[in-house]
Amino acid sequence: MDMLTKMNAALDYIENNLTEDIDFTIVAQKACCSSYNFQRMFSFITDVPIAEYIRRRRLTQAAIELQNTNAKVIDVALKYGYDSTVSFSRAFSNIHGITPNEAKQSGVELKAYPKISFQISIKGEKEMNYRIETKEAFDVFGIETVASLSGEDSFVSPAELWRKSHQNGDYERLFNASGDLPKFISQDLCKIHGVENYRKTEGNTFPYMLCSFVSDSFKTDGYTIQHIPSQTYAIFPSEKFMWNEGSMEVLRNLQKRFYSEWLPTANYERVSGANFEIYGGDKEYGYIELWFPVKQLSITK
Repeated sequence: MDMLTKMNAALDYIENNLTEDIDFTIVAQKACCSSYNFQRMFSFITDVPIAEYIRRRRLTQAAIELQNTNAKVIDVALKYGYDSTVSFSRAFSNIHGITPNEAKQSGVELKAYPKISFQISIKGEKEMNYRIETKEAFDVFGIETVASLSGEDSFVSPAELWRKSHQNGDYERLFNASGDLPKFISQDLCKIHGVENYRKTEGNTFPYMLCSFVSDSFKTDGYTIQHIPSQTYAIFPSEKFMWNEGSMEVLRNLQKRFYSEWLPTANYERVSGANFEIYGGDKEYGYIELWFPVKQLSITK
């Protein structure tokens, strides 16, 4: 079963359980990957978190029922996972721009978010440069946050961690503690990078760290230290960009192309493990390398 078939099986499970509590463990089993990998893959391909997609599908189906049946608003609210008409009406209005009672009227305009299905799209885009490397075990240290896979505001996101660290001086302090780059790392790299999914966290979350590689001259007092076991990575370098124009768009584009273009047709699968954002360049221009942990698939004849 190929990657797209597995992803679509997971989406079929979600679609068939919109009126139930959706178990992301089962979703991950359908997709034959971890819950983290499925949710990250989905969000990078579709530009929307899986939790938001589920919310939109439920409210789309709720609107159809309100327009085409005599069901009471409270019954529809409870059916699609809301514990009161107040919370349901608020969510419904945010999507459709009208209240559930107004949706019962003839001729009103509603929004529909169709079920997603994945397929290979031949776009004719430019080639993707990549290399496969097996890295020996190493250690990193740095500043950690636990982020939400569903984008909840109560968690500090990776982007917010970078922003705050530059503002409050944490980035500069980590830079000064980093010392020289270790010999197994290219010497034109920056000292500070990003790594995520290097350990298990509770709930629908993942760990993210602003990190530096441990070397002979590092100073780790007060920082989180993390061991990274030996791993095979698919490594994707970006084109150079100007630092003052920001790196987020470059990063998102690389992540999206990995999941939507390279992975569905490659003889590799994404596996659990730490994945890195590696930064390099000079004062004016930068580049990014994304390291995704992968395993080669057996070739069927």
